[in-house]
Amino acid sequence: MKSIKSFLLLLFVGIRFCHAQDTTLLLKPNMLDKDSMQIFISEMKGWLFKQGNDTAWAKKDIDLTGWKRLMPTELSEKMADKNGRIEGWFRLKIKLDSTLGETAFAVRISTWAASDFYINDNRIASFGNTGINGAPYRENRYMSNLLPVPVNLKPGNEYTLVLHVVDYLSPFPPYELKAKDLGLRSLIRITIPKYYETVVPEATNGIYIFTIFSVTSAVLSLLFWLLFLQNRSEKNLLFFAMASTFLTIFLVVGALINSSSISLVGMSYSWLWVCTQISQLSSILYFSSIPVIIARIFERKIPVLYNIIVFLLVFIEVISTIRLIEMDENIFTALNFILLCLIIVFSVYYVVSSWKKLRGAQWAIVVGLLITLFGLFLVGILQYVSQDTLSTFSILAAVVFLSFPMSLMVYVVMRFKEIIKDVQENARQVVQMSEEKKEQAINQQQILQEEVNRQTAEIRTTLANLKATQKQLIQSEKMASLGELTAGIAHEIQNPLNFVNNFSEVNKELIEELKMKNEKLKIEDEEVNELINDLKENSEKINHHGKRADAIVKGMLQHSRSSSGTKEPTDINSLCDEYLRLAYHGLRAKDKSFNATMKTEFDESIGNINIIPQDIGRVILNV
Repeated sequence: MKSIKSFLLLLFVGIRFCHAQDTTLLLKPNMLDKDSMQIFISEMKGWLFKQGNDTAWAKKDIDLTGWKRLMPTELSEKMADKNGRIEGWFRLKIKLDSTLGETAFAVRISTWAASDFYINDNRIASFGNTGINGAPYRENRYMSNLLPVPVNLKPGNEYTLVLHVVDYLSPFPPYELKAKDLGLRSLIRITIPKYYETVVPEATNGIYIFTIFSVTSAVLSLLFWLLFLQNRSEKNLLFFAMASTFLTIFLVVGALINSSSISLVGMSYSWLWVCTQISQLSSILYFSSIPVIIARIFERKIPVLYNIIVFLLVFIEVISTIRLIEMDENIFTALNFILLCLIIVFSVYYVVSSWKKLRGAQWAIVVGLLITLFGLFLVGILQYVSQDTLSTFSILAAVVFLSFPMSLMVYVVMRFKEIIKDVQENARQVVQMSEEKKEQAINQQQILQEEVNRQTAEIRTTLANLKATQKQLIQSEKMASLGELTAGIAHEIQNPLNFVNNFSEVNKELIEELKMKNEKLKIEDEEVNELINDLKENSEKINHHGKRADAIVKGMLQHSRSSSGTKEPTDINSLCDEYLRLAYHGLRAKDKSFNATMKTEFDESIGNINIIPQDIGRVILNV
């Protein structure tokens, strides 16, 4: 009997201890987060949780048997069923400290889980659809819940907060609860009026700033692509366009994600996950392209080791970003840090090593890189040290991302200006050279014209001289022919004339002999004497006129001579043979029946002798 009583006592005590203790959480001013102007009650003790679904659990006074102490931040994937669904109810009693004062409180729920929020049996709001009223399940697109739900909470009063939660496991690695995407700490929060005055404007301004910069980046990207398509030989423009495209994707996707916070419906979990991965991947590719662009602009070779390291780091970043492999958060952060340091080190190295060779448009790249590095430094300070506003952080982040593309555009503008200047200088030099060539051509033309005129004058003079010479030659030929004719005639006349003169001399002698015989015979016949005297006179006249004719013929022969009277070495044997044959042909010309055999015996040892060939030739011809 005693043992039965002991057993009942232990059972009663166990049941009492198994019942959750419904305690009240006192909210005080020191619980308020000064940055966000919110009280994160999800991570505070006092919550009770029961898995399952029963709308009666939303009532204020219910039996808490079977409820266990569990904060919303302690939800786990292990609690999901075979379909990956987790559903349960959270309860919390709160009381506002009087020091909070009479103020307008509100509740903000930011989670992918669908939820129904109750205060003291009254459903205040639903986020997504948990299946209430038979409607199908719809996840809470938390990004549309920037503005909290106002609630009427008075200091000193006690309130029962009930939160019905339905969530699913993520379809993407590592298959955690969707509610963990932002952290379960943000599942439910209580805000004060200053939240509207600080956080909402800051978030809205940040979104506007991000949108403006994303549009700017898109315009830059479009301009780079247009420039490249118009100048395909400029490979640097292709790298500029690709880098700005990566940046534009990052900014546009980021603006799309953030702008959905003020939209009516927000973005689904799957689309947000895809956009987030695209955003992270594009940012990695953008920053990794910076050293490559700097190396190309500064005409430096990119080390193969750098390419390998960057490729490996980017590959690991990509597969870890899209959750293809499980990686510890510290390792992921370390890889990001290593990649960032590597990009900074190589970028600075290219600038420093090329410092003495920097010129013109390259300084724009240096300025853009310095602004980017300084912006990264300030972002790091704001993230880990300062408590600055969200809009300031957004501006600095946008400056970090846009400073380098803007410097690329400035570089392109300055480079085109330099190219245009070089083209103008080259054109000026070409024009100058053309003018010089033109002037030289004109001078050459004048020189050539003068030379042509001179040569033309010379040709005309030469032609005139040739004509005169031709006339002289013709005249000379005529005279030579005439001389030859005269010489021929004179030679022909000379022989009979010699006979006439010789016979006249003979006749004169015969007449003298006849006269002497008459005197000896003493023939005194006047008629005979008279005839003898007449014959003597006639013979004398014939001799006298024959000598006159001989003088005339000799004068003609002397005039027809072409010889200058100068002695010259001559082969006498050849000369005799030539004139012998000439005499023979002359006789043959007179008498066709004449024929003779010529036998010569020349002394070959004589050789050349100094004579006047023409005179000796005439002598031989006469003989």
